Amino acid sequence: MHHQETIFTIGNGYLCTRGTFEEGYPGDRGATFIHGVFDAARNVNTEIVNEPDWLPLTVYLNGERFGINHGVVASYRRTLSVRDGLLTRTVVWQSPGGHRATFTFERFASLADPHALYLRCHIVPEFSGTLEFRASLNGHTDNLGVVHTYWVDQGERDGVVYLDNRTRETKIETAYAMRVQTTTGHQLSRAVWAVENKPCVMVRVQARPGNEIVLDKQVVVYTSRDVPAEQVVSTTLEHLNNVAAWDQAVEKNAEAWEDAWENSDAVIEGDDEAQRAVRFNLYQLHIVAPRRDDRVSIGAKALSGFGYRGHAFWDAEIFMLPFFTHTAPAIARNLLDYRYRHLEAARAKAKANGCEGAQFAWESADTGEEVTPTWIPDPADRRRLIRIWTGDIEIHISADIAYAAHHYWRMTGDDTWYIEKGVELILDTAKFWASRAEWDAENQRYEYNDVIGPDEYHDHVNNNAYTNRMAQWNLQTALDVLDWLNAEAPARANELVNELDLTPARLAQWQDVIQKVYVPIPPSGVIEQFEGYCNLKPVYMAALEPRDISTQQLFGIEGSNQRQAIKQPDVLMLLYLLREHYADDIVRVNYDFYAPRTDSTYGSSLGPGIQAIIACEVGKPDEAYKLFQLAAESDLYDLRRNASDGIHAASCGATWQAVVFGFAGLRITETGWTVANRLPSGWTRLAFKFLHRGKLQRVELTA
Repeated sequence: MHHQETIFTIGNGYLCTRGTFEEGYPGDRGATFIHGVFDAARNVNTEIVNEPDWLPLTVYLNGERFGINHGVVASYRRTLSVRDGLLTRTVVWQSPGGHRATFTFERFASLADPHALYLRCHIVPEFSGTLEFRASLNGHTDNLGVVHTYWVDQGERDGVVYLDNRTRETKIETAYAMRVQTTTGHQLSRAVWAVENKPCVMVRVQARPGNEIVLDKQVVVYTSRDVPAEQVVSTTLEHLNNVAAWDQAVEKNAEAWEDAWENSDAVIEGDDEAQRAVRFNLYQLHIVAPRRDDRVSIGAKALSGFGYRGHAFWDAEIFMLPFFTHTAPAIARNLLDYRYRHLEAARAKAKANGCEGAQFAWESADTGEEVTPTWIPDPADRRRLIRIWTGDIEIHISADIAYAAHHYWRMTGDDTWYIEKGVELILDTAKFWASRAEWDAENQRYEYNDVIGPDEYHDHVNNNAYTNRMAQWNLQTALDVLDWLNAEAPARANELVNELDLTPARLAQWQDVIQKVYVPIPPSGVIEQFEGYCNLKPVYMAALEPRDISTQQLFGIEGSNQRQAIKQPDVLMLLYLLREHYADDIVRVNYDFYAPRTDSTYGSSLGPGIQAIIACEVGKPDEAYKLFQLAAESDLYDLRRNASDGIHAASCGATWQAVVFGFAGLRITETGWTVANRLPSGWTRLAFKFLHRGKLQRVELTA
């Protein structure tokens, strides 16, 4: 059930609501998360807040409460239309007392009006008597036991009820307003029950066999992030008075979704399952995309579950951002603005670690400060704690953010944003890398020691290839863009030189690090993931089958550190991001070496989509398709058995990249773009669009 709650999440870029039932169910994990509403509690790191629940709608048939955990369920069907975000559930149910009816629930979060939520219930009774509806706003919510909000106020105005709550530490106000009305059926009575923190509207109607009864529940929500706190309630009530009725709202929502899909759809013919899976993943990105807010990012679990507490990782920049950069650049810009807004927090972290420049938090929330937990309970033994080192030493994220900013500019040609914000991101992260580099006098080289690369099965390693090479790229790109800025916007260049203290001596030191940082490619062509990796105990995934757990669960944390089994392929990710810098034979030999050692099935959900692209590059389409399936179907079929925690948002973005850059072989350069037809067996046609420097491009490939 918790898996289905995740995959039936609805949203509109402002908020998302998990797919729990309107009438509730024992043990469900309902949640509505609003972008940017974070809070902290004692012994709990900052996390996205589970806001009041707007869904509750209980129905009584001649006094018997409807619920599929009792009575007889004669028929059940639930459908999510990813075309327009409409979630529909139809149940034929008979109460323990023998009263039978057909229930149809429909709900959506309007993409056209992000503050408006809609719920409609159709009931066709097969009995005579009464139907009683109880529609409420429930402020008694929590984050798996942690309560972040408290009741402030509630009331009724002209038949509309409202609820006002506030977060405990961050003091963010959230107001809901609700209107309930029947559009068919004879109403017998109506009342408002002022239960504290759960205001309820009761409507009782006449039930006659075969006569459909329809009830609409309209909800509007605002927070003090949107308007001043003293205006939250009044703004919410005023907005509700002006929202569209159901039919018009459905139409406007569909139009907004049509616009969203116009440039982003990927059409696959010959493989219906792949088509459905790809569109499902893109839907999940659409519903969490911040269209109107540049103060938020997208968390690793989107806004669909409690996993990772809503924190943003490198997942946003490396895995999700390319989809938006190529199909909806304004959203990509919002995500990058989130990082720019938190440059001061990144500078503070670098300073605290004895470095200069900007070191971005591994896990980031509302302030950009580090919110990675230091300790977490051991899943195998809850009495023990595990030390989490990623917040301390997984430093590659700073280069990842610089890469995303540079890639956005190259693809969009958005000079204005780049001059104002992007170049500063790249220069300040370069400043960090230069100060973090360690000089090895014996070997006459710069190193980055005691780090964690993307493969988190190995921590406290030295000279991780991904980290070192991306640091080198960041430094070289910083020098290149400073030259560009001097030519294109000399006043801004002079401003940044002064603000960041980019003296000739400092820039010379950057050049020295670029030339002497340890990034070897041995004669074999196999780039060692980190220093000493090849001396670890070899592990090949095929030899471990059958299994249904990760290699880290199989060998333990320390055992994994001593083996070559990897969570995700660092080196292949590096070759993908900097593809133009590596010859085909280097890509091939590294794929052949690392693919058998990568825990693609049960390791990181981030890896398979990118690994599929490299498999396409080296001419292994069958392997590529299997890896693509691991990414595309990860949440649909709960392949990793943890989708209950929320959508694997990075995997959603990697799925799109696998289709576009893998099977279509899209490559974009300064002079244009090319494709390479690598369609997997069974695919008869692939079509998609993308934006390149503001111009819409169309690609169509046939078998």
